[in-house]
Amino acid sequence: QAQLVESGGGLVLPGGSLRLSCAASGRTFSSGAMAWFRQAPGKEREFVAAIKWSSGSTYYADSVKGRFTISRDNAKNTVYLQMNSLKPEDSAVYYCAADLSGRAYFRFSNPLLYDYWGQGTQVTVSS
Repeated sequence: QAQLVESGGGLVLPGGSLRLSCAASGRTFSSGAMAWFRQAPGKEREFVAAIKWSSGSTYYADSVKGRFTISRDNAKNTVYLQMNSLKPEDSAVYYCAADLSGRAYFRFSNPLLYDYWGQGTQVTVSS
């Protein structure tokens, strides 16, 4: 059974930065993909970014392109989300998700294609 644990959320001023971490354990994450989603109150869960474990190829939602960077450390089984130039509309609970088989390659933005989820970490952007 895989386990994903997010950390790094918090309160930040508009224009500020945060780095989220997602530590994966319990399985070997050498294939498939990892992704970040977010969910604001009253809204559906929204795709943010994804990265393929093997190649490191990255994919982003248009709303965060150029501001957020997803990366991975294979040795630590950890995925990061560097968030810069944060806006109030980025406020949400951020979730890490793992796809073990690669089926998410067909559509990274579909949360149903992921096998495991973390508990989420709150990000609040406010002055």
